[in-house]
Parts: sequence; structure tokens; C-alpha cells
Amino acid sequence: MKGRTYIGELKDMAGKEVMIAGWVDVRRDQGKLIFFDFRDMTGTVQGVILPKATEAHAVGEKLRSEWVVQVHGKVNARPEKNVQKEKLNGAVEIEILSIQVLNEATTPAFDVAGAGSEINEETRLKYRYLDLRRPRMQKNVRARHKIQQLVRNFFTAEKFTEIETPLLSATTPEGSRDYVVPSRLEPGHFYALPQSPQQYKQLLMSAGFEKYFQFARCMRDEDTRGDRQPEFTQLDMEMSFVERDDVMAINEKVLIEVVKTLYPEKKIQQIPFPRMTYDEVMKKYGVDKPDIRENKEDPNLLAFLWVIDFPFFEKDDKGGWTFTHNPFSRPQKEHTEWLMEKKNIGEIKTTQYDVVLNGYEIGGGSIRNHDPKALKKVFEIMGYSEERIQHNFGHMLTALGSGTPPHGGIAWGFDRFLMLLHNEPNIREVIPFAKTGEGKDPMMGAPTTITDEQLHELGISITKKKK
Repeated sequence: MKGRTYIGELKDMAGKEVMIAGWVDVRRDQGKLIFFDFRDMTGTVQGVILPKATEAHAVGEKLRSEWVVQVHGKVNARPEKNVQKEKLNGAVEIEILSIQVLNEATTPAFDVAGAGSEINEETRLKYRYLDLRRPRMQKNVRARHKIQQLVRNFFTAEKFTEIETPLLSATTPEGSRDYVVPSRLEPGHFYALPQSPQQYKQLLMSAGFEKYFQFARCMRDEDTRGDRQPEFTQLDMEMSFVERDDVMAINEKVLIEVVKTLYPEKKIQQIPFPRMTYDEVMKKYGVDKPDIRENKEDPNLLAFLWVIDFPFFEKDDKGGWTFTHNPFSRPQKEHTEWLMEKKNIGEIKTTQYDVVLNGYEIGGGSIRNHDPKALKKVFEIMGYSEERIQHNFGHMLTALGSGTPPHGGIAWGFDRFLMLLHNEPNIREVIPFAKTGEGKDPMMGAPTTITDEQLHELGISITKKKK
């Protein structure tokens, strides 16, 4: 909009005429004087219509909260007794000369001025475009951008390349249920949405990129909870020619930089981050993601912890072996012989490392098994047949055998990390368009049915589950 001044720039413009555009945040009619708070993406400012501005007064009498307006006015310094030093524009106000209504608004489904915690969550998500107008949500969403920008700049300076990986891939057994997408061109065949970019990022190491990262969208068809959603964001990274400490060191460095640069009010309890083995944390705390804060009443205290030396395998509910974290992990060097000989399976330790913050796992990774023979042994221990190994992972074994360097990486639960930085109760408060705890999107009405024509085109028929 030509000639527009952002509200956040007004504090130093006393005496100048400006044109602003935004929303009516608050309206206060005092008869001869009508006061407004206007807001845009940069902040809020008070405006006042004086009795002499008759045309503006006539428009101002009709205005209501959430109407979108363009305001022409003069920036005036407030009298000293009225200055509000704690506010962005607390020392100035706009004398409104004219107002143009750009769009009226129906009465909002709820007040967007408060925190919103008293409002039913499904209602908030149904009208998410309104809910996102509240200051807390604006702050949370804009914080995502600031952290992502800092992290992108950090890894770029460290010679990483940001690479996007596919959303349509093949289904593989990686621990959770896949969301599947039917193929119209190959009826009866399906794509899977990625639970993580795990295989792709290792294939990028085979491809010689050496240092990769991305903010990856991940989808898992599993039961939701406060720190989990059907789709979420990972900060995903992988490095070649590294050992465990190399990956941990660079991630610790960027986590500290995020906190110190963007959250200076926060205190990190211990730098460098303490380290404990899986056996130690289980013995001391009974969980592998303990909250080690010295004062759990301090909302600005961040207690990071590295947990290392995880067991590679654990028994599944059928009595067989399954991986504890990731089948692509490399065993610790002293246990490689056990893996190759498939003995002492329950005692094999892996190179897995988790970073924990205030009782939440915010990231996990490992040094990968770049030897195809050793990776194949992992699947054999898990009871996979030769046919299944080749069908699900043959491409990985072939790629690793093509000359792949040692490599390792990590993935952060980006939403979970942001949730903790902002002291929010769940990750839905930091995801712009979140779903309910049951995985539904009340705003778009998803999941929904599709037409019979679409089903026919895809070669799919729907059968009702037996109760």
C-alpha cells in the first residue's frame, strides 16, 4: 500500500502526518472523543478522533473491533502525564484526520485480545485465523521464523547445504504407522508420507553432499498427545566423516546460540551440557528423559542433558528383537563383533544420543551404519526375511555399498523445542494450523470423505470395520 507507515515506526515520528493500515483492536467512545487502538503486524498505537474532525467522527461511530481500516492522521506526542513508557508507542498517539473502511468484520466468535486458554480448543482451531490474531500466538509464530532464520544462517556458515527431500515416498517399517497416499496411475499401489527424512538424508551422504540440513515436515499416524501431532516439523541434519562428539558439539553450539541470541532472559543451567548414559539416567530417574532442573519453579531455567549409550535392541511384544530408536544406527565399536555374529544382542550398545530439555526429548540421532553388511545384520536380528530386507531396504544396502562415508546426524522436534522456550502447555500453541488432540482439523473439516468418482478413479472401495 503506497505511502503506508508501519505502526512500529511511529514512536519517532511525532509531528508528522502518516497513513497507517490495520485492524481496530479496541474502540472506546467517549462522546465528543472516540479513542481507538489500532494494530498491524508491528504493534499497536492509540488514535483519537477530535470533535472538529466531523467526517472521521461519522465513520468512527460505526467502527467496531476487528474491522480493517486505513487511517490518515498526525502523530502527536502525548502529555507527560499520559506517557506509558512500557508500551511500544506509549509516548505518542495519532490524531485521526480521516478513516477509510477497507473491510467490515462480523462479530468474532471469541475475543482475540486475551491468551485464549479459557476458550474451548476445538473452537479456537475452527476459527484459527482469528485465534492467530491474539498477541501470544503472533509472538509464537513469529518466533518460529526467527529461530529458523538463525539456524539457517548458522548451518550455512558451517558449510551445510539445505536440501528438501520428497513427501511422497515408499512405505517402510520405521516404528510408527505411515499415512498412505493411493496412486491413480498404478491402482493398488501407494505412496507413504515421510515419518522422517532418515533414508533420504543418508542417501545424500552417499551422494557426496557431506553436510545437509532442512526443516522437514514429518507425518506419523499415531496417537496424539500434548507434545505430538499427526504432522510436525523437524530440524534435520546429517554430516559425513564424523564421530558422535562432532555431531553433539555442533548441535550444542547452535542450541546455545538460539537461547542466548533470541531468549536472553533464559538461563541455561549448565554449559557444556551434562552427559549421562542410558543406564545412569534409568537408575537415577527411572526415565530416559529426566527433568534435571535445580529449580522447577523457575520458568526461565533451561536444563539441557545429553543421554548416550543406549541399548541397540529391545524385546517386542511377540518376544522378538526390535530397535530402540533407529535401525540405521551403528553399534559402538566394541560391540560391532557381537552384531555381526548376532550374539549378546540385549547387551549391544548403539551410538545413539538424545538431547533432553526440562524432561522432554527434543532431539535424537546417532552415528549411522554405513557398512551394508552390518546394516543387514540388524534386520536379520529383527527377524526380517531376505525377501523383506531386499524389498524394504535393498536400495539402502546398494547405496551404502557404493562408497558411502561414515556419517551421523540428529533431528530436533522443532515444535517441542519452541513449546518449551515459550512455556506453552502443548505444541498446538506454537504450530500455526494445528490439529486437535484427536488429529482433526475443525477449520478445514479434515479428515473428510471423498466422492465415489474419486474412489472409482483410484480403484478403491470402502468397507466398514466390524465392531
